[in-house]
Amino acid sequence: MTKTQIQLPDDLYRRVKHFAGQREWSMAETFRRGVEQLLDVYQQSPIPADEWHPPTPRNLGWKKLSAREMHELAQEDMEKTVS
Repeated sequence: MTKTQIQLPDDLYRRVKHFAGQREWSMAETFRRGVEQLLDVYQQSPIPADEWHPPTPRNLGWKKLSAREMHELAQEDMEKTVS
């Protein structure tokens, strides 16, 4: 087993100490259980930045037009205004 040292804000320390005391756990046992739970909840590795892609946008356009169609209409409108 590896021994480690951590720093906690005073308020968090008091809360954890109270929590551990209510359960008759040591501080070490409380932190071990907390870390185990944290790792269970967040068990997936984050996706590397070069593999992440934003989700495909939904078609929420004006009058059911796609973003491309709205862009084309805006371009046409700008050309009419400039002419």
